Amino acid sequence: MGKVTTGFSMSLDGFVAGPNDGPDNALGDGGDRLFKWYFSGDATHEVPSGNRTFKMSKEGADMVQEASQSAGVLVTARRTFDIAHAWGGKHPMDVPIVVVTHRVPQEWVNKPGSPFTFVTDGVENAIKTARKIAGDKNIVVGAPSVVKQCLQAGLMDEIHIDLIPTLLFSGIPLFDHLGIQPVGLEIIEANATTEVVHLTFRVVE
Repeated sequence: MGKVTTGFSMSLDGFVAGPNDGPDNALGDGGDRLFKWYFSGDATHEVPSGNRTFKMSKEGADMVQEASQSAGVLVTARRTFDIAHAWGGKHPMDVPIVVVTHRVPQEWVNKPGSPFTFVTDGVENAIKTARKIAGDKNIVVGAPSVVKQCLQAGLMDEIHIDLIPTLLFSGIPLFDHLGIQPVGLEIIEANATTEVVHLTFRVVE
């Protein structure tokens, strides 16, 4: 059985997007600072969908490649789905997507080739649905609101943070208002360049 994981580029003050986040995580409103490391090296990484290529450090490219290959399904929020305009029907990760929502967009329900499964009865059932889809591969949680709900429900196994040496002072935070007891984390990987510190934590409760 795969792990429930998440990964974000995050500013030192805890923001994963600027205040006007869009399909590309707020590029242009301060959020662009969070993703400079994707274009600051010599190693090439092409996203699984084939529609974008990054030039990053070898360590970063190897890390992103491994994460892409181990991913079996993405779990996200309806807000992210809407902001991204459903990624045009194909997410850059090119995996099935489970969307946590209160309202199912009917135009996608029976659309041929749709990668989306819509779950309306909470994040726990969304993760159960994702496990069936992912098989032995990992479940990647790709929206801050769903990350928080997974932490609150004790469903998260690993958290990966690409820590960026910048302060945004505003935007979309990852860990605000969790409203739960402290969560124990174990550092299982750490490496750094001048652009980014890569940190992977195991949730140990």
